[in-house]
Amino acid sequence: MELRPSDEQQLLIDSYGSLYAKESSPERVRAAEPLGFDAALWDQLVEQGSMSMAVDEAHGGWGASVLDLALVAELHGQALAPAPLIETQVACRLLARVGGATADALLADALDGRRLVTTALRRPRQGVAQLVPAGAVATDVIVRDGDRLVVVPAGDDRVVPENVGSLPLADVPLSKTTDPVAIAEGPAVDTALDVALDDWLVLTAAALSGMAGRSVEIGVAYAGERVAFDQKIGSFQAVGHRLADCATRAEGAQLLAREAAWAFEEEPDRGPELAAMAFAFAAAAARDCSDWSLHFHGGYGFMLEYDIQLYYRRSRAWANVVMSPAAACRRVADKRYGPAGGR
Repeated sequence: MELRPSDEQQLLIDSYGSLYAKESSPERVRAAEPLGFDAALWDQLVEQGSMSMAVDEAHGGWGASVLDLALVAELHGQALAPAPLIETQVACRLLARVGGATADALLADALDGRRLVTTALRRPRQGVAQLVPAGAVATDVIVRDGDRLVVVPAGDDRVVPENVGSLPLADVPLSKTTDPVAIAEGPAVDTALDVALDDWLVLTAAALSGMAGRSVEIGVAYAGERVAFDQKIGSFQAVGHRLADCATRAEGAQLLAREAAWAFEEEPDRGPELAAMAFAFAAAAARDCSDWSLHFHGGYGFMLEYDIQLYYRRSRAWANVVMSPAAACRRVADKRYGPAGGR
């Protein structure tokens, strides 16, 4: 198993690293609050072919591997990029798998940036798809409607709740007056949504690992500047050892996320299990690394002028959009041993 980026992947990393450095600075991240959407960054991601990379050539894309997508997702998390990259890539991959005239037409519009499509990965309740990722800025939402997978417009009746992570979440009512357009029916719906959830887990795991790594960098930089008792606080064992532990966790999260992404092409039977495992581990790593880094900032860490609070808030919010880390651990067991009811 080779997880070090190839020469081509390094070019991909350099390209997106430059994009995020220019278009997703901490100042831009703050300016995008509270909605969590930067239209200029989104336009740049579309122009760079970020959606096209997620699907194969037969559907108008360029067929990037899941590992390629995960490497970009790491950078997305490092920069706290206020644009729905992961959500739209998951939706595009879902549309490509489902196929059919309606799905293909919607996919073509999504790849060109004419429509922003996302997926409600949880069942709607009482006719409402709740807390849809990117639902606040999407034009269309793919959602389960009974035994069908349908596409509904995200209209003016959606409700956008405030949230600590400044995510563009929204409750999207299913249309009562217009029959939603079905793109799949029957058993294919469960399969399509389950695979889409795997995509979301592995890419979000990669983003969280990037978030964890950047939190450590911020903590180390501050510990090298802050002076207490005439010494840099990084020289204190209680600080230095804890930051070293955090660095180890961040690197472990990165390694596991990359392994999970690699497995989807090389060991597909293990991909879903590893995706849920990587997500659970990366969520804990991002939470703990941002927590300790903020802790070592003291009271300054909670001030809006300091970047670490951005990572502290988002590490908790990003990890709970679709499922909790605990639920991901249960999913690992289900993928390894079968559903709980059948064991």
